[in-house]
Amino acid sequence: MDVFHARAAEAPGKDALVLLAEHGGQLHPERLTYGDLAGRVRALAARLRAHAAPGDRVLILHSSRRLFATAFLACLHARLVAVPAAPPGGRGHHDERIAGIIRDAAAGCVLTETAHAADVSQLLARTGFGQVTCLLTDTGVQPPDDQPATALSPGPAPDEIAYLQYTSGSTREPRGVMVTHGNLAATMEAIRGALGTGPASRFGGWLPLHHDMGLVGQLLHPLWLGVPTVMLTPRTFVRKPFHWLDTVSRYGLTVSGAPDFAYEMCLRRIGDPKIAALDLSRWRTAVNGGEPVNPATLTAFAERFAPAGLRPDALTPAYGLAEATLLVSAGGPASSAAQSTAPCGAPASAEVRIVDPGTGTELPDGRTGEIWVRGDSVAHGYWGRPLETAEAFDVRLGGRGGYLRTGDLGLLAEGQLHVTGRIKDVIVVAGRNLYPQDVERTVQQVSAVFGPATVFAVPGARERVVVVQELRARSHYDIDLASLAATVEARIGEEHEVRTGGLLFVRPGTVRRTTSGKVERSAMRGMFLRGELSPLHQRVDREVEQLLTAGARS
Repeated sequence: MDVFHARAAEAPGKDALVLLAEHGGQLHPERLTYGDLAGRVRALAARLRAHAAPGDRVLILHSSRRLFATAFLACLHARLVAVPAAPPGGRGHHDERIAGIIRDAAAGCVLTETAHAADVSQLLARTGFGQVTCLLTDTGVQPPDDQPATALSPGPAPDEIAYLQYTSGSTREPRGVMVTHGNLAATMEAIRGALGTGPASRFGGWLPLHHDMGLVGQLLHPLWLGVPTVMLTPRTFVRKPFHWLDTVSRYGLTVSGAPDFAYEMCLRRIGDPKIAALDLSRWRTAVNGGEPVNPATLTAFAERFAPAGLRPDALTPAYGLAEATLLVSAGGPASSAAQSTAPCGAPASAEVRIVDPGTGTELPDGRTGEIWVRGDSVAHGYWGRPLETAEAFDVRLGGRGGYLRTGDLGLLAEGQLHVTGRIKDVIVVAGRNLYPQDVERTVQQVSAVFGPATVFAVPGARERVVVVQELRARSHYDIDLASLAATVEARIGEEHEVRTGGLLFVRPGTVRRTTSGKVERSAMRGMFLRGELSPLHQRVDREVEQLLTAGARS
């Protein structure tokens, strides 16, 4: 916050946020200067201190990017612990997640906006948190002042918690990663070193700000550098992916990123005439992270948008996780579609070791094991979970403690980190490891009518592979689903030498994803075993069918 206020004092009239809203198919900007944003932050911080004391947790539920940025920075300014989350969406499991976060963080205050006021109030009441203070940040805040950026109290120590980043997982038991001010400072330097960012950089994108990639990479890092960030909404991107690349083109963005699925969506939905209207020559760093990076996506995207001036070396695979604040590694040599994994660069923010998860011994280069991370950007643990913190954040290797067990599998080769999957997602078939991501990729190449898919294993005398594949809207009305299912199973058998124990075709929206776009395989496995899925077509083995019958009885 000292750096942010210094930037505002140096150049109060400089654009901090350029917020794009869609009207009539066009994007119209709302500009917020550094001076204006700093004034709003000080005004809201003063108001917050009337309701909360330093160290209290404050839940932030905003869809407005201006209000989110103001609320998050105001919490840090007032030495409150910010707890960002997605606002209520009318979906049961999402509202349950918000309630779980309030319970876990023991949040005493919720910040939201008028548009969500009724939903938030009702959610608090029906989940037993009616006593939690709910403040609307788009009302009752005095206009920004022109006073110097003075702190309300002495600045925080490096090990003081800045915010809790709630990770993916069970809606009933979400885990809050404790990110300190020191972690943030280390991450800012790591991003600058890995991506070569500086005063000439221009940031932007559509990522949700309650997620670590959007929060740290798209909002906080530009403000730390003192440069603008141009943001459209996730909904605008999903409706029309062209808006993302058009924003990169029109505003001359040099840094913008998204998960792999977003690049794949652009490939599918942006036609050649639209590409001809783009100028992507200034896009120096196109970060691909937040989920497994598909080398084929990188190659196809580079080739498809080369006519718009996109340089192949702009595509930047990255690996990180909330437990390391954001970034672990980024960059690396160009990938080819023939590769099974994309190199995600050399470690940027931490020391990385590859360890046998069973024995805890370090493995040599080229061997696959669990990724362990150690460094100043690694968070201090999970809020209120000392046992889980000790198990994940303070493991020892070679006599040194403080390593984070990421739960991710990978290998180091020629100094580059390759991420291959998740330990808990690995399926063991006939004594060999099968990664769900690989099978999902194979399935989705079978037909253009396929949307998201998830692959998981179910228990039994031996693990059985189950595939749940969404069909695009109305596509199932004129397709022989039994024949299509047979084609899918044959392709899986050919490419992975495994027979599926079950295959389900389901309606759009069935496959659960986290707010960052990652498939929630464990949640889908549970729904399948409990008989909670309503397939349009399914084929399951007898043993798997018995599991479903037992699950329904229980």
